[in-house]
Amino acid sequence: MPYYRCAGSVPPKRHTQHRCADGSLYFEELMGEEGFSSDSSLLYHRFIPSAISEYRTWELPDQSTVPNHPLIPIHVSTHKLFDEPTSGVDAVTGRRLLLGNADVRLSYVVADTISPYYRNAIGDECLYVEDGNAVVETVFGNLEVATGDYVVIPRATTYRVAPTRPLRIYAIEGNSHITAPKRYLSRFGQFLENAPYCERDLRAPSQPQILEGENVEVYLKHRGPGPNGLAGTVHVLPHHPFDVVGWDGCLYPFAFNVADYMPITGKVHQPPPAHQVFEGRNFVICNFVPRKVDYHPLSIPVPYYHSNVDSDEVMFYCGGEYEARKGSGIGPGSISLHPGGHPHGPQPGAYERSIGVDYFNELAVMVDTFRPLELGEAARAADDGVYVYSWARGDQLP
Repeated sequence: MPYYRCAGSVPPKRHTQHRCADGSLYFEELMGEEGFSSDSSLLYHRFIPSAISEYRTWELPDQSTVPNHPLIPIHVSTHKLFDEPTSGVDAVTGRRLLLGNADVRLSYVVADTISPYYRNAIGDECLYVEDGNAVVETVFGNLEVATGDYVVIPRATTYRVAPTRPLRIYAIEGNSHITAPKRYLSRFGQFLENAPYCERDLRAPSQPQILEGENVEVYLKHRGPGPNGLAGTVHVLPHHPFDVVGWDGCLYPFAFNVADYMPITGKVHQPPPAHQVFEGRNFVICNFVPRKVDYHPLSIPVPYYHSNVDSDEVMFYCGGEYEARKGSGIGPGSISLHPGGHPHGPQPGAYERSIGVDYFNELAVMVDTFRPLELGEAARAADDGVYVYSWARGDQLP
């Protein structure tokens, strides 16, 4: 995070005694990145945060992937992955893996049930709320989230998701940290004037909540012997993990609504990096929001055909009408994968239809990766099987 926050009760000096009213000590925990060399926060616990009374294996949902071979673009309808109305599905254990590689995993879930307490010990998570409402309860405090929210959760943060209305979540799980693009920040970490969002747009957690409880289960995703080197463990804690009386620092979960993103537009079509919102190691996250488009008198507002020679491109279509994909069968809830090595662009007719258009009413989240993506079980289950032919067949597709 680019700025410092303090919540609850902390001592005047770090790494010094902090006592409660009865004179007993609180237990200080440093949660920090990159081996004490990057952002961190200090949390003050009522109980020792290391204590474990029991443990067992957690069998993760299917994390296996297969190569995209033969190499083709695909279209997946996420809305076909879950029976609706859902019942008993939560936003952690119910995720279904769409795509993944050594840097990032993309999953989807429709959840109506409170999740278990959870930590991702592999990397940061960015949860995009396609639809619904929830309280994301964390060890730092609570975040109320709704349709259009990104929720960025640092690695190893204990949290759970409590829906107040059924949720559709697109989960981007990094094997690294997920941050604002460096080019948006000053050398001291402040958002620059040319950034499409700023500190005012980021919502921090509420004051930390203290919950009572014994033998509380926390589900961990971590490195291990399972598919793609992933494994799960359940730790049973003697005391509730939400026992923090205060914290301060620059590392904490936050929410950001896509409606607060101020799109960068131009006289001619702007390339995808103009739409970037976050970055991780070997991947970027962009969003395409409703916006005025190109104003050159001879402009063609939809994207030009392009070859991602270094990237796989994944588009998650969240709302509106995506002009470039008309006639392909893509709609809200669709995922398209355009792999490196395949030149892709507008569907037949979209190029011509866009001339003279001055506004696009579209909403999409894009992830570009710099290593090839493999197909998870959800992508294999919901691939429409015909998207590969859409540029040849055009509007003949159903």
